[in-house]
Amino acid sequence: MGLSIHFVVDPQGWCCVGLVVFVWFYNTFFIPKLILFPHFEEGHVSATAIWVYYLASLFCVTSLLRASIADPGKLPESPKIPLTDREFWELCNKCNMMRPKRSHHCSRCGHCVRRMDHHCPWINNCVGEDNHWLFLQLCFYTELLSAYTLLLDFCHYYYFQPLRSVNGDLYVFKHELALLRISTFMGIIMFGGMCGLFYTQLTGLLTDTTTIEKMSNCCEEMSRARKPWQQTFSEVFGTRWKILWFIPFRQRQPLRVSYHFANHV
Repeated sequence: MGLSIHFVVDPQGWCCVGLVVFVWFYNTFFIPKLILFPHFEEGHVSATAIWVYYLASLFCVTSLLRASIADPGKLPESPKIPLTDREFWELCNKCNMMRPKRSHHCSRCGHCVRRMDHHCPWINNCVGEDNHWLFLQLCFYTELLSAYTLLLDFCHYYYFQPLRSVNGDLYVFKHELALLRISTFMGIIMFGGMCGLFYTQLTGLLTDTTTIEKMSNCCEEMSRARKPWQQTFSEVFGTRWKILWFIPFRQRQPLRVSYHFANHV
């Protein structure tokens, strides 16, 4: 199944995505230039450290861009409802369209999204059934890249030996302290924010509840059985192969969700 393109026209969302891309580009450019490459030339770090940083950076920006443009699970105007599943659909009181239970109407996007978790301005898109796995990867790799950046900033000043020579851009190295302080500040903000967000997402997956369901307190009225966490993760990521849960370049193949576990908002 190909990745459906979904583009949200929202200037505020564009600014948020642009800010995230700027932080990513800043660290991806300056951390190797100021820390990794100079210390590699003097034998303080191995080539593996450079490859790991660029790989984490690539996975991070790939999941960001794909989560931003992926169709989160927008319902068509005239959905075809199987006769056996009609009892698991309901009428949206905002757009007057039939939708599966656990769907939600996004007021910013103006349509219903299957198993919508929330609308995220940082990707300028809803987080729903079809792109939730990309959003989880974005949280994970942003947290990983931020932690790695902070570790390199710390090691540069307190662990690595001082550089004997500088062969790069003299202007960049002249303002090295200011540039790395900015990197550290952004790393702390991103890491702290992502820790809280990623924890919230994981607890939601483990309890099989969305952010909207938590906010509406509908979980108190749930009578459905709890699914094993492996099944919940497999349904979100579209595969039971756990190694594929970390790959943002693949196409998601949705697994059949049992309506015995269905719940509505």
